[in-house]
Amino acid sequence: MRHLLLPILAAGLWLAPSCGKAEDAGAKVQGGAIAVIDFDYLDTSGEVRDQRKEHEARLTAFAGALRSDLAKGSQFQVVTPVCSPEPCSLTGTTVPNLLAAAREAGADVVIIGGIHKMSTLVQWAKIEAIDAKTGRVLFDKLFTFRGDTDDAWRRAEAFIFDEVTALPPS
Repeated sequence: MRHLLLPILAAGLWLAPSCGKAEDAGAKVQGGAIAVIDFDYLDTSGEVRDQRKEHEARLTAFAGALRSDLAKGSQFQVVTPVCSPEPCSLTGTTVPNLLAAAREAGADVVIIGGIHKMSTLVQWAKIEAIDAKTGRVLFDKLFTFRGDTDDAWRRAEAFIFDEVTALPPS
């Protein structure tokens, strides 16, 4: 089952742009309501020790910190979509269903993504910001970060938060 996660995540992120074309670097995202969909995680590092519990805890903390940081400022109101069936993630449903759930929750922008641990020290975070009403991809980025510690994950979240909030206001 774990070997199916990467193709599912890749397909979900690959199909998301079919909802609309990616905008240029000046895409307008700031302001309004934002939904951060639960991220998926894949570990293909081949490490002997089972780290699923640590990764689940870090992924939960990562998503919680991203939502919290986005809610702290006056730029966004963070809303929580309800998906049926759960989970509200790329592996739980389709991008159009996620967008519909986010719209129902009042979101203007939806953040979707996943994290892939490809080796002992390197992880990728694939993130897309999508206009919930039009399906237009506002940005589509692949970030890399080093380390698999709480601190490395916190730094990755802070960097991704900065990227989301650096887009010009609408």
